[in-house]
This record gives sequence, structure tokens and C-alpha cells, in this order.
Amino acid sequence: MNPNLSRLQPYPFERLKQLFAGVTPNPNYRPISLGIGEPRHATPKLVTDALTANLAGLASYPATAGEPALREAAAGWLQRRYGVSVNPATQVLPVNGSREALFALTQTVVDSSRPGATVLCPNPFYQIYEGATLLAGAQPYYVPSDPKRNFAVDWDSVPAEVWARTQMIFTCSPGNPTGAVMPLDEWKKLFELSDRYGFVIASDECYSEIYFREEPPLGGLEAAVKLGRSDFKNLIALTSLSKRSNVPGMRSGFVAGDAALIKPFLLYRTYHGGAMSTVVQAASIAAWNDELHVIENRNLYREKFARVTPLLSAVLDVALPDAAFYLWAGVKGSDTDFARDLLALYNVTVLPGSYLAREAHGFNSGAGRIRMALVAETAECVEAAERIVQFVQSRT
Repeated sequence: MNPNLSRLQPYPFERLKQLFAGVTPNPNYRPISLGIGEPRHATPKLVTDALTANLAGLASYPATAGEPALREAAAGWLQRRYGVSVNPATQVLPVNGSREALFALTQTVVDSSRPGATVLCPNPFYQIYEGATLLAGAQPYYVPSDPKRNFAVDWDSVPAEVWARTQMIFTCSPGNPTGAVMPLDEWKKLFELSDRYGFVIASDECYSEIYFREEPPLGGLEAAVKLGRSDFKNLIALTSLSKRSNVPGMRSGFVAGDAALIKPFLLYRTYHGGAMSTVVQAASIAAWNDELHVIENRNLYREKFARVTPLLSAVLDVALPDAAFYLWAGVKGSDTDFARDLLALYNVTVLPGSYLAREAHGFNSGAGRIRMALVAETAECVEAAERIVQFVQSRT
């Protein structure tokens, strides 16, 4: 067996299941889950129509590089969304969702034969970053987020000797679970460090289309162009249709960036079996080429957050995030006790923040916080918030 498998930690939802073992939720309330970040808004009809109209594609093997029309649709979206021009043939590659791509890219980039191979992860983080790093034979280094700076990752805390052995870093903007967006000066810092030490930046941007300010979140490729780096050296941006278009079960996204990285990534995926069905490709083209459903989806989240955030901010340390569909709330006392007792008394599920982080540098960056995914319909999220208010008030 691969010895690195023993280094993997349970996923947060497995830990949540263990935390809730033996808990009997209050039967006077119907269950409401804010625990899993799975979009529950309706899938756009244009996507389902494209799927059913192209079922003949099931009769043929798809190419790993994808159809030219899909790569061109992805490039067109990057141009419209960010004002960024890429070569569809050499700088874009379709992937089966961002999680699969994050894992595969790590296996492509990391050279575990080099002593001390290290990958930097923000802390808290999306657990695939850690798992991909460990299975690539590298060591994760957890970089804390600073709540005093809107949960910006404290890259300045990383020692020079760690940067020297770093082969790759993960960024997540908008962030999971914090919703924070990286500003241009932070990108400038990372690009300068990448030039100095030679590491690859994997920019996870799957929440880019759910935002609450007038200005849309800055993307990694966009930041590179603004800073005169149109070759996207050592940068790969990863995005997905799951949140943008409410199709998590379709497993469709793409990566774009440095052509010198896309080429070996394509080679890896050819052997890995990462080709996307042409049926899914057709539906993906329809989704990337339409913005109306994205605007409607974003407006649903804006209405929901506008109603829920004031309720919860009255009793918890929480504010409207920059983007994404999570509320990252501070609680008094143990976050695990809060989650367990909330389920028992009010039948609402939230995720303890400590499950989304690691103990590093003497503390856990997620401890004392909970993540709430506002993915259900507005009325259900409001009802959950009202129960949480009652729960907090009863505790105090």
C-alpha cells in the first residue's frame, strides 16, 4: 500500500459524524443543515437542455484536452470576466471539477525526490490541499489567516528557509471558509516570492462568481496581467461550474495559466484518465457562454445573506464576507461544543471551524469559529438563523 495514505486525516464531515454520535436532535424541529457547501439552487434549464441534446456523445471516447469549442468558451469567459486573453490551445485545459484538478496538479508539480519538498496551505483550508500534498510525498506547511486583516493569509510569517524548499502554494480567493478576497498587493508579494524561489501558485477560484460588493473579486490571472505578467509564469488558476451554475454533480471546470505548466499537466491527465465526457463538455459550453443565470444566482445569495447576516451578527462575531456562500462566525467557548449542542437542542447543523484547520505554530486558526453554508433556500436559512439566535441567547 502507498505509505502516504496513512498520513491522511479524516475529512471534516467524517469528524462531524463522530462528534454527533449519540446525539438525538430535538424532534420538535425539522432538521436544517448549514454544514456542507453543496449548492442547492436550481440547475439552469440551458444546462439540462444541452445535456439531453448531446447524449450521442456517450458513444465515443473524449479527448483529454477537450473539444476546441470548450477551451474557446473558457477563454471567452476569462476575457469577459477578467479582461484576460489566453491561448485556448495551450493555456486552457478542462477538468472534472476543481477538487480533482487540485489533486492532479499537485501530483504533476511536486518533485518528492528533492529534500524537504514543501507545499504551503492557508490555514484554515480546503482539505484536498493537504491530502494532495501528502500523497505527492511532500510536507504541508500551514500558513495562518489573520482575523484582524479580514482573514488575510499571513505570508510574512513564513520563514525564508521554508520558502527555499517550497515547490507549490495554494491560494483560495474568495476563501473557503472565510470569504476573504486577495487584493492586488498580496498577489504582487506572492509573484515576487515565486520569482525568487521558483514555486508554482495554484489559485483556487471556485467561488469567484458569488460576491456581495459591487466590484467582482480579483482573479489570479487578472492580477498577473495588471502587474505585467501576461505569460502567467508559474501560475495556474482553477475554476468550476459547481457554484457558479449550480451543477456540482456535473463535475466540470477548467484550469488556465502558464503554458509551460499546462503541457505536463495534460500529459499527467492523459495517463490519469482525466478526460471529460463530450456530453458534459456540451453542457459546460452552454454554461460558460451565459451570464444571465449567474446574475440571478448571485442575487439569490445576496438576498439571503442580507436577511441572515443581521440576525446572526446580533449574537455572534460575524459580518458579511467579501464573497463565497459561507458565514465564518466566532463563538464563545468551544466550537465543537457549540455545534453538538446546537444540533441537540435546535436540530441545526454547522461545521466547527477547528475541523477546517490544523494545529500549527501553537494554535488552531479555526478554533472558536463555525462555518455556516447558506446554500438552502432563503426561508430555510432564515429559520436556521432564528434558531441559532435562540440557542445563543439561551446559552448566555
